[in-house]
Amino acid sequence: MKILLLSDNHAYYDDAILKHAEWADEIWHAGDWVNLDLYDELLRLDKPIRAVWGNADPHEARLLFPENLSFTIQGLRFLITHIGGYPGKFPARVKALLQQYQPHVFICGHSHILRVMRAPEFNNMLCMNPGACGLQGFHQIRTALRFSIEKGQLTQLEVVEFGARKEAL
Repeated sequence: MKILLLSDNHAYYDDAILKHAEWADEIWHAGDWVNLDLYDELLRLDKPIRAVWGNADPHEARLLFPENLSFTIQGLRFLITHIGGYPGKFPARVKALLQQYQPHVFICGHSHILRVMRAPEFNNMLCMNPGACGLQGFHQIRTALRFSIEKGQLTQLEVVEFGARKEAL
C-alpha cells in the first residue's frame, strides 16, 4: 500500500501535489487545509483520504475531519493529529493520546518542519512530520513524505520536494 503524507497546504495546491497523489493508494493529511479546494481535487482521484483538521482550518473542515485519527493497517497502529510536537517535546495533550493509543507511528504537522525521528520515551515509536506542501510559513522548500506499508512494515520512506516555496509565489 503506497501512502502520500501531506500537511499544511494552507489553501494551496498545484499539479505536483496531484501527481504524487495519483501515485498513492491512500492520501493522508495532517491538517491546516485552510479551505477544502485540495480536498475536492483529491476526491476526484477516488482514493481513500485519511485526514485531521488543524488550527487554521475553518468550521467546515472541523465538521469533516476529526482532531485526532487513530487506525491500524496490517497490524501497524497510526495516530495523526495536527499539533504534536516531537520526541522530548510532546505537549501534555499529545502525551495522553500516545499513552491511550500506543501507536507504532505518530504523525503530525503544524511546525512546517520536516522531521522523521524515533521517540525513545514511547517504545521507540516512529514520529513523522511531512513539513508543509503549501506557500504559507517560513519553510524554504515545500515537502511531503511518501512511503509504503508492506507486510506490517513501513518501507520505502522518501521525502518529496515540490520546490522552493518562493518560486511558487
